[in-house]
Amino acid sequence: MAHAVLLREVEFTAVRAQGPGGQNVNKVSSAVHLRFDVHASSLPPAVKERLLQSNDQRLTKEGVIVIKAQNSRSRDQNKAEALARLEDLIAQASHVQALRRATQPTRASQRRRLEGKAQRAVIKAGRGKVQG
Repeated sequence: MAHAVLLREVEFTAVRAQGPGGQNVNKVSSAVHLRFDVHASSLPPAVKERLLQSNDQRLTKEGVIVIKAQNSRSRDQNKAEALARLEDLIAQASHVQALRRATQPTRASQRRRLEGKAQRAVIKAGRGKVQG
């Protein structure tokens, strides 16, 4: 179950992008830093706990997720990309993996396995030296 992120819980900051872009990269702040405080969010407690326990480099010690988006020249597109990445992170944290229950092999499968081993042993025994 995916949880929606409320925009009032997200803080956007415009910063200058890194990398190539000529003069434009030096004068336009098109990259975006998204900051999301997990503790202060309206997410369910179980999802918050899994987010805080995750070993993600974007999570600070204070429990704030920081995402930098700078792929586009448009600030709006970078905002949308950062928000999508945050929603992916929350969706991963909200997914609970089912517990695996150990099962026993059936009696028929055990019998088939042992018959196969015995058959293989007969084949290998037939490879020995011929007594004569």
